[in-house]
Amino acid sequence: MGTPEFAVPTLESLLRWSGCQVAAVVTAPDKPAGRGRQLAASAVKQAAVAHGLPVLQPTNLKSPEFQAELRSYAADLQVVVAFRMLPEAVWNMPQLGSINIHASLLPQYRGAAPINWALIHGEMETGVTSFFLQHEIDTGNLIFQDVVPIAPDDDFGSLYEKLKTTGADLALRTVQAIAAGVAPSLPQATSSDLRTAPKIQKETGRLDFAQPASALVNLVRGLSPIPTAFTQLPDGRALKVFKAAALSEASAGPVGTWHSDGRTYLRVQTAAGQLDLLDVQVEGKKRMLVADFLRGFNAAALQIPTA
Repeated sequence: MGTPEFAVPTLESLLRWSGCQVAAVVTAPDKPAGRGRQLAASAVKQAAVAHGLPVLQPTNLKSPEFQAELRSYAADLQVVVAFRMLPEAVWNMPQLGSINIHASLLPQYRGAAPINWALIHGEMETGVTSFFLQHEIDTGNLIFQDVVPIAPDDDFGSLYEKLKTTGADLALRTVQAIAAGVAPSLPQATSSDLRTAPKIQKETGRLDFAQPASALVNLVRGLSPIPTAFTQLPDGRALKVFKAAALSEASAGPVGTWHSDGRTYLRVQTAAGQLDLLDVQVEGKKRMLVADFLRGFNAAALQIPTA
């Protein structure tokens, strides 16, 4: 059970192992995509079809018709990666239960966006966890965990790629251990200082220059290349920011003051240091390095004072 590209390597790893048979794949219904709004299959459906696997695309997981069809496959185990919250009648259906592959070191970062929030909070490491599903989301008994270091230049895109590969390896190891009857099942630790990973909202990405530059760099990393941190230029145009750096410059004007030499740099004063914008996209234009952006847009016309 899965939908995005993140889940595809797990499906592929299970298909390569002769010790199991993938009976069916459950994924999201096709959705309109692109300029033509043509119906497009999920990444998981595309992979499943390429391997000739049966594909179920329920709109309602509580539907008796869907549950009857799912039950007809008589699966011993369900493997869930980046799908949806399952009703108990579904996750409790197989005799061996259902497992989930989650992109954090549980119990930290329970929720929909663990990769984003680990970066936003400036973590030095994260990882993947396999666990048995139960009633409360991301709280089931732990099976295995693999740690993945976060490099200083990692953003959401690069860390996503690392974790989807590590997650596929972890999923296969977990399924093999369950098949052999040797999988651990350890209750998650309880703590009052756990960080959560709620769904990213549009306003999550708004750059607040009353924060330190270092915190804003992490916000940019956690949302790049999608859904992207953003701000407004002094002339009111929206500006997406894909990469930035923190400069420990002395305060040069009030928080939110823009600085540029008109050729090579574009910076904003924050509560602590300046945020150096490196890779940007102004509304209606393509993404570009800031030097290219400044060649195409006159800084004075953007109401940015130049040094």
